[in-house]
Amino acid sequence: MKKFLAISALLAGALTSGALAQTGGELRFVLHSEPKTFNPLLMEDDSSESIRYMTGGVLIRVNRLTQEATPELATSWKISNGGRTISFELRSGLRFSDGTPFSANDVSFTMKQLMDPALHSPTGDMFRSGDGQVQVKADSPTHVTITFSAPLADMVKSFDQVAIMSATSPQKEMAVLGPFFVAENKAGSYLLLKRNPYYWKHDAQGRQLPYFDSVRLDIIQNQDTEILRLLRGEIDFINTLSPDYYDKIEEQKPALVHDAGVSLDSEFMWFNQVPSAPIPDYKKTWFRSTNFRRAISEAINRQDMARIVFKNHAQPAVGVVSPANKFWFNAQLHAHPFDQKSALKRLTQDGFALQNGTLHDHEGHPVEFSIVTNASNKNRERMATLIQQDLLGIGIKLNVVTLDFPSLIDRMTNTYNYEACLLGFVNDDLDPNSEMNVWLSSSENHQWNPKQKTPATSWEAEIDKLMHEQASTLDQNKRKKYYDQVQQIVWEQEPFIYLINHDALSAVSPALQNVHPTILRPQVYWNIDELSLNQQVARNR
Repeated sequence: MKKFLAISALLAGALTSGALAQTGGELRFVLHSEPKTFNPLLMEDDSSESIRYMTGGVLIRVNRLTQEATPELATSWKISNGGRTISFELRSGLRFSDGTPFSANDVSFTMKQLMDPALHSPTGDMFRSGDGQVQVKADSPTHVTITFSAPLADMVKSFDQVAIMSATSPQKEMAVLGPFFVAENKAGSYLLLKRNPYYWKHDAQGRQLPYFDSVRLDIIQNQDTEILRLLRGEIDFINTLSPDYYDKIEEQKPALVHDAGVSLDSEFMWFNQVPSAPIPDYKKTWFRSTNFRRAISEAINRQDMARIVFKNHAQPAVGVVSPANKFWFNAQLHAHPFDQKSALKRLTQDGFALQNGTLHDHEGHPVEFSIVTNASNKNRERMATLIQQDLLGIGIKLNVVTLDFPSLIDRMTNTYNYEACLLGFVNDDLDPNSEMNVWLSSSENHQWNPKQKTPATSWEAEIDKLMHEQASTLDQNKRKKYYDQVQQIVWEQEPFIYLINHDALSAVSPALQNVHPTILRPQVYWNIDELSLNQQVARNR
């Protein structure tokens, strides 16, 4: 009951804050890299997804506070045909940011683009519950029907990720239905979003939303600079904060920091298993071995990582699902223990042997490999250093390589010129369907060996089967059973070696009004069209 009352109080604040909100001014915050694309159907990096959230209009939006689906471009929806069909009633009289009228034809166009196999849309993977094409029919300007080839579980919330594109605008994907549109993009420097003059929402007093005239997004990789700018009042919030900086800000200005508890996000590493990767064949043999991956996992001290790197604002990760996702988390699983004796035993089973403190494979090759991660991310650099130290304990030499983010993405998705990688997952959905673009072996984000024509291993084939099964039944208990099995397989095989689930840490200027940080991304600005600055700050911008 207390939880319900707390949420009700926050919602009441959200609903009444329009009476106090100051219209105008500019919201300012930082992106850590340039957006990879402005096409909302191809977005998968954090910066691009931030742009999609602020500019894209969706049929349904998941309220990040209540985690409930709420009407947006659609006023209502109905699921039929055994969970295969969904029909939407759309708002009439809406326009894209360039004035192009919005209709059911735009929804039809977007869904056909999204589900085109040639596009390889990461978002589209959420809707692939079975073989066969998706049928989309615009029955009238304000009514559209979408039929999938198989039942699609919890499909309603999946539409939160689908930004509707115009079928006719000459601006193509740059014409948007969300609260802001991209007005300027100075490569490597900043993006400027401006208020969408045709945005359809109004507050309780009848004022058009959003309250802000613009949003300035500076591209800054170095979080030291970002922190200084927050403390000087030059930016308004930091959406995700490292523990070091959380503690630093808390010492100086404790009112700015927020810890929403353990998040859905995870930090993990993986080995490159792409057959065409330009790495020695004997290393590919190591990386494809379950015993090798499990040994590496057991050789890493996750508790140390949580304590040293994350200042206890984190906990050892169990696997695919964070414990914060209470329904879907497989509670039968536990984080892999730190046990270097067990790790060496596993390696011995594959013919590895320690010789004068150095591990060698059965052909005599010393075990040495490199791990890449993104530069200027101090947490990952520290994690890599700890992993490096831990692996010395089983005779393995690890070389740490930091790359700028575009170069890292190029190696991951184009040249495959890397051996191991340390990165993290950003999760903004509780449902397993949002993970389809990771776990299906045919997916581009099946990162250790993407875009497989047929599953490379029997366990990947089993995961494909289970993910399709959970996505095609409407029985939540069955879905839970199937997804628990997926988690079990991933825990056993460790294609991703999950390391840490960190807390959802953020920092917000007291000048920013109507802010309610959550564990779901985007934690601070999920209600960006309702955010505003206090009168004095807004007037100065």
